[in-house]
Amino acid sequence: MIGTLLPSNVAVQTCLASEGSRTGVMAEEESAIATAVKSRRREFSIGRACARAALSKLGFPPSAIPTGPNREPLWPSGVVGSITHCAGFHAAAVALQKDCVALGIDVEVDEELPSGVLPLISGDEERNWIANAPQGRNWGRLLFSAKESIFKAWFPLTGEWLGFEDAVVTIIPEDRSFVAQLPHTIVPANNFPSELRGRFLIADGLILTAVSLAASKANHSPLAGAKTESSPDIK
Repeated sequence: MIGTLLPSNVAVQTCLASEGSRTGVMAEEESAIATAVKSRRREFSIGRACARAALSKLGFPPSAIPTGPNREPLWPSGVVGSITHCAGFHAAAVALQKDCVALGIDVEVDEELPSGVLPLISGDEERNWIANAPQGRNWGRLLFSAKESIFKAWFPLTGEWLGFEDAVVTIIPEDRSFVAQLPHTIVPANNFPSELRGRFLIADGLILTAVSLAASKANHSPLAGAKTESSPDIK
């Protein structure tokens, strides 16, 4: 499903929790989950299996995908990617950096946000839109997912954290897309785009979002210190 939200040069692999028995963690990855509970180890294992399968579609042999200091997966040189999981559904998306310089995906259960969460992740403009949006959709949860995908795309380019309040998201239901405006106070000066665009899908009890930035549209050089080989595994 999530592959329909991304360009054709992005390789995507989805996995179900039931496939976990056929996965494993490589030695270089073990430190990331050394003290994790069994459920987290399983999630991590399946996510890495998805990532390796996605990388194989780009011609990469199976290899470890270790974890960086901010829990971000460290991809092979020249690759950008993102991993997500929720409710037994796991997915990974990867692309060559020469084609795509930023990539983020997220999946959430299609249900309302817990009480009190919406004000923590949104601004007045976003909450006003949700209050007047068509009924029957969990727009708050979609907004949360969109911002997760945006962060995953932003972080490897800049090496900087992006707060929920830093991106103002406009949801466009008509074509299942969204646009994130990034304030000038946090956008780097070297022609970094001031907005990121993404797409969403609501199906089978899940909300899926994806953000990608083509190299041809980026018009910038990676920032010094930016973690361009990875994107954060927020889940």
